[in-house]
Amino acid sequence: MNIALNPLLDFSDLPRFEGIKPEYIGPAIDGLLDECRRVIQELESSTTQVTWENFVEPLEDVTEKLGRAWGIVSHLNAVVDTPELRAAYNENQPKLTEFWTELSQNLTMFTKYKALQLGPDYAGYSAARKKIIENAVRDFRLGGAELSDAQKPVFAEIQEKHAALTTKFSENILDATNDYALFVEDEAELAGLPDDAKQAARAAAEKANKPGYKFTLHFPSYFPVLQYADSRSLRETIYRANATKASELGGHPEWDNTQNIVDILKLRDEEAKLLGYKNYAEVSLVPKMAQTPDEVIAFLQDLAKRAKPYAEKDLKELRDFAKKELGIDDLQAWDVTYASEKLREQRYAFSEHEVKQYFPENKVINGLFRTIETLFSVVIKSDNAEVWHPDVKFFRIEKDGKLIGQFYLDLYARNGKRGGAWMDDARGRRRLTSNNDGTGVQTPVAYLTCNFTEPMVVDGKVKPAYFTHDEVITLFHEFGHGLHHMLTQVDELGVSGISGVEWDAVELPSQFLENFCWEWDVVQSMTAHAETGEPLPRALYDKMIAAKNFQSGLQTLRQVEFSLFDMHVHYDYDPAGAKSVQDVLNEVRKQVSVLTAPPFNRFQHSFSHIFAGGYAAGYYSYKWAEVLSADAYGAFEEAGSTEGNVLSQNTGARFLKEILAMGGSRPAIESFKAFRGREPSIDALLRHSGMAA
Repeated sequence: MNIALNPLLDFSDLPRFEGIKPEYIGPAIDGLLDECRRVIQELESSTTQVTWENFVEPLEDVTEKLGRAWGIVSHLNAVVDTPELRAAYNENQPKLTEFWTELSQNLTMFTKYKALQLGPDYAGYSAARKKIIENAVRDFRLGGAELSDAQKPVFAEIQEKHAALTTKFSENILDATNDYALFVEDEAELAGLPDDAKQAARAAAEKANKPGYKFTLHFPSYFPVLQYADSRSLRETIYRANATKASELGGHPEWDNTQNIVDILKLRDEEAKLLGYKNYAEVSLVPKMAQTPDEVIAFLQDLAKRAKPYAEKDLKELRDFAKKELGIDDLQAWDVTYASEKLREQRYAFSEHEVKQYFPENKVINGLFRTIETLFSVVIKSDNAEVWHPDVKFFRIEKDGKLIGQFYLDLYARNGKRGGAWMDDARGRRRLTSNNDGTGVQTPVAYLTCNFTEPMVVDGKVKPAYFTHDEVITLFHEFGHGLHHMLTQVDELGVSGISGVEWDAVELPSQFLENFCWEWDVVQSMTAHAETGEPLPRALYDKMIAAKNFQSGLQTLRQVEFSLFDMHVHYDYDPAGAKSVQDVLNEVRKQVSVLTAPPFNRFQHSFSHIFAGGYAAGYYSYKWAEVLSADAYGAFEEAGSTEGNVLSQNTGARFLKEILAMGGSRPAIESFKAFRGREPSIDALLRHSGMAA
């Protein structure tokens, strides 16, 4: 394995993206897997008493390299998908799945972790090391280590099939999204659409050497049509295309996720039964804060009950407005976003497009950084690194003059890039034992990825990208995840940053940071009008605040609907039974929704969070963690009332110390209570959502 020839094997610093080629992936992964198996074999055969230094550290060292290399490959597969890269990814993924399953079922390694837990040194270990050992013992059990020799190959086959299916699920969505194009030649059909949306569509058509305007299923392209286009038929066309993509109604059988969903659920159910659980939801909750599926369902139903009166009021107002002001007697799904925007404009005398003109990329980024620097006493600076696309930027975070973290920022939507927004870790924080004095620390690095509208070239000049306020909130959200990863002070890799954090608490920092997007002191500093350069007027800000909880009842029920659907298909649904997945979704909608989706809606076919991400029987985490995040933000509101500014450095220092810095080294509820001084309360969430009694 030659590091000079294969950059995937260079772990000395940051990834060498410019030199990575698809043909390097197989040899690198094969070599790393061989090295992992060699080390594991040595650890298995060792007869010396197990210690942290002679057992956990060597295993961590070798598996971290494998994880980092595959993390680079997975990241590239998500942001610059090509046929060659996809082929290399799909060829190598089963090898990784096989290895991790093999390790998780290794009874000798499991026994050694248990010996470590019962050994003489355990009592003297730090809380972080104890937590890593506890998590390992738990994960070995969930990984099938206690299965019989006859059951283990069955479990391994389930893992391999599952990995292939979830990858295919994602690829189908990406291919369906990239393939779709709607060309409109007559500009009159685009009445109501803002100029910047038309300019982007015109540029897309020119790029495709076609006349007129091109619209795609990338969010920055299709959503303005739903929001602003006066043409009802145009809205319906793009809504239907988006709502049926990767389904049996999408026109491309090769990208239909219907059977993938069923097969994924069957495999998860089989896995749960093999492990001795009744269903996959029980398996999913073992490492989470919530104890049982029934507890989660009760939480969601309670939230639905509280939100439903507000949602019914929202919908009645919208229907009445659409009928009276827009002449729409039968409000349909493709009318909702359009009518809602018109109602918002009438009620609050502003539009989202008007607000968007005040949020240029550079001001938003600077405002975000200034907020972080103020709250947590850090400094964010531009930095240099090899990147995977010319649009990607790279930064470093320093505290007291020392580097503590770095991150890549990939903001714009493009073909070959997975939709949505996410944070992923390129490497985690850990103390390096290879240093002679043992004092070196590997600083964490994060990928922050969004899908916003790219800057446009108008009359030969590049105009900066402008963000909607929702996109600003998304950016803050993902940066909250990034801070959780980068501001950790834990030196043990397994629980530093986001590692080891319960999944239903992982959204706490991200949703917490969103709140600052509604604070005047923050908002005014990151605005400059596209034409005048003037900051956001206070009067327009006040209208935004007045509209903050516009349709919050409907939005809450939407999240509850997704969460209940996710929980039920993993809890009390039989994938081998007569009832279909669509039936489950319909039942959930009947129970909690007030807005009926059209019969052709196939939302579940692109629900990547649960069928291709880490949120299976865990989508409820967004609302569960929002209780924590809203309550945590309450501490900043309280500080603001006494100090005059919510950007409280004292409160920020406590949030950093008790939540961000602690990572997964202790249970999330303990971190919350250490920060807030009490158990969490739902009151702040209801108040923030305008649904307090």
